[in-house]
Order: sequence, then C-alpha cells, then structure tokens
Amino acid sequence: MSYIGSNLVRRFDILRLDDFCLSRAVNFSCYQRLKPASGDLSLPTHYALPSGDKIPSFSELLVDLGAWQAGEGEVSTAVKVALQAGYKHIDGAWRYENEAEVGQAIKESGVAREDIWLTSKLWNWFHSPEDVESALDETLRGLQTDYLDLYIIHWPIALKKGTYELDEALTADPYPTWEKLEEMVDKGKVRNIGISNFNIPRIKNLTANSLKYKPAVNQVELNYWNPQPELLKLSKEHGLLLEAYSPLGSNKQVKETLQLPEVQAIAKELNITPAQAIISWHVQRGTVVLPKSVTPSRIEENLQVFSLPKGLFQKLEEAATSHPPQRVINPSKNYGLDFDIFDDYPYDK
Repeated sequence: MSYIGSNLVRRFDILRLDDFCLSRAVNFSCYQRLKPASGDLSLPTHYALPSGDKIPSFSELLVDLGAWQAGEGEVSTAVKVALQAGYKHIDGAWRYENEAEVGQAIKESGVAREDIWLTSKLWNWFHSPEDVESALDETLRGLQTDYLDLYIIHWPIALKKGTYELDEALTADPYPTWEKLEEMVDKGKVRNIGISNFNIPRIKNLTANSLKYKPAVNQVELNYWNPQPELLKLSKEHGLLLEAYSPLGSNKQVKETLQLPEVQAIAKELNITPAQAIISWHVQRGTVVLPKSVTPSRIEENLQVFSLPKGLFQKLEEAATSHPPQRVINPSKNYGLDFDIFDDYPYDK
C-alpha cells in the first residue's frame, strides 16, 4: 500500500493583535493573539519556536491520504487548490511517497517558497547518521527546495535500512541521529528540527544529552480520548511545543467526540460548532492543532477558534483526563516489535 499524505495549513490575517506569552516556564513564546469582539480572554494565533520562527497555533490538516491509494494527480490538485485558496503550510513526509508530486504542485501554484512553511519527516530506515543527509536531500529534491522549515523524526524507532528489523542501538539512543540533524541546521538545509510520537521517557532520554538545538516540536496523537496531560505538562515546562494530530479522535471516534455533553454545552453557550469547541479547547491547552478535512466549508470552520469560559473549559478538561486513555495510532505490531513503542523502552538493553 502506498502511504500518501499532505498536511496543509492556512496562515490567516488577524486584525487586532498584540504580544502575548503563555507562561514563564515555556521557552517558546506566543507571537500574537486574536482578540474576539467580546473582549474575552484571547487565544494565541502563533508560537515562536526556539529559532525565532513563528508557527500558527492552529493549522488545517487538509489532506491525509495515507489510508488508501490516491489516484494519479489527486495530491497535486489538492496542494494547488489549497495554496491558491491561501493555505501556506505543507506538512508531509518521505514515507508518504508523494514529495515529488507535492513539489511540482508548489512550483505550479505560483506561491513563493518564502511564503510556505514546509515540514517533512525522517523515516525509520534513515536514523543512521550516514543516512540522514541523503534522506533529507532526497526530500529537498522532491519538494524542489533547498531548505525545510521543520524536519521531524517520524517515529522514535530506528529500523535497519529497507527492513523491519529493529536497530536496537539507535532506538535506545537517538542522540547520534539528532547530532546529524543539528548538522543539517548548521548547513542551512533545515531551520528547525523536532520529534514525533515521543513519550516522556524517550523525550528525557534524548534531551539528557548536551543538545546544540533542542526539539522545537513533538507531533503526537492528542485528543479527548488520548489527552496526555502529563506529556503536556512536561512539554510546557521544557519549552517543547506539542502538535496535535487526530485532534477530534480517529475516524471512528469523531462522531462520539462531537456528541459529548461537555462539547455540546460549549457549542450551545458560545453558538459555535462542536468541532470548533474541540479545536478551541486544544488551543486553550497551549498546543498546535492539526484538524483534518477535505471539505471546503469544514476547512473554513476549523480555522475559527474561540476562547472558552473557564468553567466550561475545565469541565471538558476534567472529562478528558478522567477516563483511561485510548490511543489509536500505534504501529508496534505492524513492525513486529516485542514491545510497545509507547511503553518505557528498556534503554539498558
């Protein structure tokens, strides 16, 4: 099966802005905030990464074609339509097998490179230091650019090249991989580097080293069913920005999410949609949100966030964190691992 995906994010115009900072404990800072007409507590629209680059606090995951075979030209069409409509962030990965198509679509769109935030991900086969730069160069060629705004370690699992055989050394100690990514920053091929699907022990394992550049983001499955409050707390304390994929839950969970009493109560009181209530909750928690849609009306809907009244926000937060977490995205069995990627890895193995 072809793994195909492209995440597109719109940058939007804000009429009333001022400087805002979430917390002194957070190393990244909020860049701007949107003031609702009511004058209620406003939500950040951007976060400044350690490099000083600014990333939107909520982003539109427009196309995720990883679960099925996309027809010829469909990804290209989606990218061009989205960019022409004003979406400026493309979050992709080598593993999606569509970077050449995405790159050509960007070129044909007429949108300037400096106006697009490009993210890609280092696949599990290329964690060996000698493979990192060549993997990045292949991505750059496909996207027809000489740099990425953000390059992320896709999974905290290193596999021997071209196989599903675990590379135990680089899985237990990703620092050699990270050092090579830092070199890519110094060479100007990447502006920011980050991680994805790292749990707390794996974050601590990596950051225990003397890092030249700390991870800018950690992209994780984050939603009502899997709220990860401990990860959120640690990330804020250490200046690691969380990006939430599947923010409404998995495809099978979305309907139930939108029907939650706490979500319905917020939607009714603020006269907004249930999806907007959930997305707003994510932003109010201090995370970047990546909702998914291919429907134009829903894409526009997902761009509108609202400050939730403290009481309603707290009720939803308490409901989300009071049930056993339900993680959906977990490829451990598919990789044939004898442990769970999200369990504490036996680093002394």
